[in-house]
Amino acid sequence: MKKIIVFITLFLAIILSFLPKALCEEVFKITSANFDTANSIIVLTAKDTYSTESIMKDIKLVKLENPKRAYFDIDSSILTIPKQDWTLNTGGIKQVKINQFTTNPNIVRCVLYFSDDYNVNNLKFYKIKNNIIIKIKNNQYSNDYYQLTYRDEHASSSDFYEALTVTSPIIEPTNPPNVVEQIQQAFNTATSTQSTQNYPKMEKKSLKLNTQFYLKDISVKPYGILINGFGAATIEKPMILQNPTRIVYDIPNTLTSQTIRNKEFKINETETAKIGQFEMNKARIVITTNNVNDYIPVFSSDNQSLLLANSKKIDKSSLFSNVSDIIAYNKEKLNDQTNTMILSFNHPIVHGIERKNNCLNIYLYNVSKFSEELFNSTFANSVFSNAKISLMPQIGMTLSIPLENDSLVNTYLGADGKTLKIKVKGVKKVVKQPAIANKQKGGSKKIVIDAGHGGSDYGALRGSINEKDITLDVAKRVKTLLAKQGYTVVMTRETDKYLSLQERCDITEASQPDIFISIHVNSSVKPEITGVETHYYHQESLALAQTVHAAIASNIKSNNRGLFKSKFYVINHTTVPAILCEIGFISNDKERDELNSEKRKQDTAKSIQEGVNNYFKQYP
Repeated sequence: MKKIIVFITLFLAIILSFLPKALCEEVFKITSANFDTANSIIVLTAKDTYSTESIMKDIKLVKLENPKRAYFDIDSSILTIPKQDWTLNTGGIKQVKINQFTTNPNIVRCVLYFSDDYNVNNLKFYKIKNNIIIKIKNNQYSNDYYQLTYRDEHASSSDFYEALTVTSPIIEPTNPPNVVEQIQQAFNTATSTQSTQNYPKMEKKSLKLNTQFYLKDISVKPYGILINGFGAATIEKPMILQNPTRIVYDIPNTLTSQTIRNKEFKINETETAKIGQFEMNKARIVITTNNVNDYIPVFSSDNQSLLLANSKKIDKSSLFSNVSDIIAYNKEKLNDQTNTMILSFNHPIVHGIERKNNCLNIYLYNVSKFSEELFNSTFANSVFSNAKISLMPQIGMTLSIPLENDSLVNTYLGADGKTLKIKVKGVKKVVKQPAIANKQKGGSKKIVIDAGHGGSDYGALRGSINEKDITLDVAKRVKTLLAKQGYTVVMTRETDKYLSLQERCDITEASQPDIFISIHVNSSVKPEITGVETHYYHQESLALAQTVHAAIASNIKSNNRGLFKSKFYVINHTTVPAILCEIGFISNDKERDELNSEKRKQDTAKSIQEGVNNYFKQYP
């Protein structure tokens, strides 16, 4: 009996000696791993724990060669997602592998493979709450100082994706995943803490990740909506549509949270807002209101939130907590067409932007002082010589910059919110033929409508349905609608006859119109492709393309394929704003039937009419 008691005592002593260690050991359960291409950081996220002080206290980075790589271990950690294998195209880092290195003890290992010219010392490690952050690039502050807040253009070379290939388990979804689900599935397939050996089938996926702004949520205010997100938000020149009256804001390089997509928000009894993922890299916000001319975007000092609001109803006192003064004035001539104005402030600013046809108004809501003498002397004898600053009621100032109708404007906010840069680019004029100068005075706007193809030129064909008949039918409907509104409409052809491309241009030049619109039907060797697209070539045609395409894309239930800068003959050899509208794909069975229907033809004609009306409202 005595021996049994001794044995039990020893057994309990041994168990109790291990128990404190087991109880106090805290496991870092990694629930997601993501790569942020905008900031070149890897983020490892864990479940909430009581304390994570012991996790990643000291990073021990082991550097290796052939191939050039480095790894670090995360002690007391479990990878609750499948092992990660990413092939990157971000420069510097070629590949990232994250896996459960051992289970006794629990260690997760992260291995990074570098290009030969990468400086491994640029790697920086941070721990913020339950996130481990690995910063890959040592970006200089000055390089990223200016953030684009507003632009006139609706398409730019800055609109891009970051290419990324990840290796992940093969999943058989019940429904095809959307873009957000595809990304999340590729990065982090939801699992338990089971070993990744349960996922024997792996595949590589190529993704295109948006890299500038993630639009997270919307808050409704009595005078508009507040948009919150991560990154740098840029607003494009808004478009105004009719029936019902609404204003459209596009935010490029943006991914919208799935939770708010296509959700309608009620601002007040008569106004609503709706947000959607307009294109893969562009969010669109539509505000239905009778006060479209009063709405403006207002930017916070950190550019992380954006207010779209009725400027006449904004409660200015709720926009800021600090008052600022203008303390420096500068200008810079970048080239013959491009000039910049730079204003510096002693505190971060909150500003709104109102873009009119012939001027730019910037509302500096929390700015109280400036030097009129310095302002005038700095910008004298420049494109900004007629710019003025005026006081707003109670507090704030309005900066007004007169502009030519075809100027392009970009605005930038410094990363610290203390600098505002306005860039104005004049569009190089196309030399018009002398006959254009004799355009009728005092008459209505004149429009040339060009029905694509005709006669022996059938255009795209599918069975007994051909492009030339559809384009002529739609063109005639457009003419009827525009003529009823008082426009003078010239048709390049009103019958089924052949016209060369040059003959179409000759008719246009002889007519001396205000704008030119060519109507076509698209075709593809891939029968699944559908959608509408609009083409332009000369810069002065961009605004017409944007406005007409916005109306077509909003009213025609088909894929929005966007704007294209294309060197089609008729829009290249025309000396007025000229566009070519591809109104659908004849190669798709369903869309071909729609294109041949009365409804689709009439809806398309009405959309073009609406776009023309909106264009001349902006450019009278």
